Amino acid sequence: MKPPRGDTAVCTGPARPSGRPRATSRAALERLGFELFAEHGFDDTTVDGIAAAAGIGRRTFFRYFASKNDLVWGDFEEQLTRLDALLAAADPETPMMDALREAVVEFNRFDPEMVPWHRQRMTLILRVPTLQADSAVRYASWRALVTAFAARRLGRPASDLLPRLVGSTTLAACVTAYEQWLADEDADLGELLDLAVRQLADGYRDLHG
Repeated sequence: MKPPRGDTAVCTGPARPSGRPRATSRAALERLGFELFAEHGFDDTTVDGIAAAAGIGRRTFFRYFASKNDLVWGDFEEQLTRLDALLAAADPETPMMDALREAVVEFNRFDPEMVPWHRQRMTLILRVPTLQADSAVRYASWRALVTAFAARRLGRPASDLLPRLVGSTTLAACVTAYEQWLADEDADLGELLDLAVRQLADGYRDLHG
């Protein structure tokens, strides 16, 4: 896998084009970064280019994001906390895979105005080669939460094969649903995730977690 380029290349285009307000918040900087990624591509957009377009210094950029990759992922750690809370709040009387499906669908529910931005985010995450190594690390954290949930429900250590299998296959099902969503602009993300995990659950129908 080819490593990400360094920040020696410059993002083409003028620094902070006329009429563009200074980006002074994490959300504004993230949106500006996405605009530049769309214009110039992820690899050819640099931290220096984003900072210049935002009218801020490089040091200020790093107060908001640890790296360009971090900007793409947004508030991922906060979102993991939300997923963990959804899984913890699942009704213990609900079958494990049904509870997992409901949590996954709710976790991936977005306000309509945010859907285009989320689609762009996931296009970068799933299709840009230089983001794949970082994606693997982030998804490992997501998978660990699902594995821990399955371990609790099954009464087994998280290191056992079956909880780990549930975590890995659920991640694969969700990524597949996202890939289908990106390929079909008319598709509904929630419906695809629901279907993917339902079909996965058929393979675990004999579990009683």
